[in-house]
Amino acid sequence: MTVLAVGEHRRGDLRDVSLELVTAGRELADELDTDLAMAVIGGDVEGFAEELNREGVDTIYTVAEGEEFNHGVYTQAIEQLYAELDPAALLLPNSVNGLDHAPAVAERLDLPLVTDVIALEGGDPVEVTREQYGGKVETTYDIDAEEYVLTIRPAEWPTADEAGDAAVEAFEADIDEASLGTTVNGFEEVGSGDIDITEADVLVSVGRGIEDEENIPLIEELADALDATLSSSRPIVDNGWLPQNRQVGQSGKVVTPDVYIAIGISGAVQHVAGMKGSDTIIAINTDPNAPIYDIADYGIVDDLFDVVPELIEEFGGEAPDV
Repeated sequence: MTVLAVGEHRRGDLRDVSLELVTAGRELADELDTDLAMAVIGGDVEGFAEELNREGVDTIYTVAEGEEFNHGVYTQAIEQLYAELDPAALLLPNSVNGLDHAPAVAERLDLPLVTDVIALEGGDPVEVTREQYGGKVETTYDIDAEEYVLTIRPAEWPTADEAGDAAVEAFEADIDEASLGTTVNGFEEVGSGDIDITEADVLVSVGRGIEDEENIPLIEELADALDATLSSSRPIVDNGWLPQNRQVGQSGKVVTPDVYIAIGISGAVQHVAGMKGSDTIIAINTDPNAPIYDIADYGIVDDLFDVVPELIEEFGGEAPDV
């Protein structure tokens, strides 16, 4: 009996959620008094295994099938690995790819599935926590089953940083190519797709307080002056002022930068759900009662059109006329 967690990679890079899965998996394994096994499927499995070799991991299984994510390959490989290990729990990322194959895996294994888990506690039964109603309510569930599948929300657990000494074993999956149906041949970026805000150390995020698309260059200049990445709340994307891949929040991306600067963002629960894991949050808003100040480490209650130009000049930039 063990806990099995499956890492995730994209375009040659191991995703941070994989190292968060190590932490969550180790936590559950300790509660259940068992081992933690990690698995990585496709791509540079040897390189990914080296990155996953962190303290708390007992064994890493590599499945050398394909280069990028493929629903059929992942589903079959995980099903076969599960049959080999007979784990008590299967942990997957609550990501686009994770949510693609998690239901299929759970159905094929006839196991209960709980998605978007933000906390868990081992025991009999195991308790897991999810958010509902846009993050306004946390609900705890008892899993009345000996085996189950969980998807873990990114940024809820810290990444595992200490090096480990796990055994690395190659697992030969018997993939039925005829049943795959689709094959991933590659990726084509569409409109600023080269920017991944989830990987940024510093994010400068703009909200509806910017008032007009013509004012966006002001925030872009601040991001440049800080060597930061530009992101936004949903209204900015809905208005077509920035592309979808810049959106932070429940309907966008979950980010965990070292510094998150929220400019003209009120702090709706849907947005906060995507950035509350940031190490340091700085808010600039004219409303002293804006919800963003409830989670901000530092706040400037003032007009962004006065504050941002001064910040740009302070960091060696030149504020544009807006």
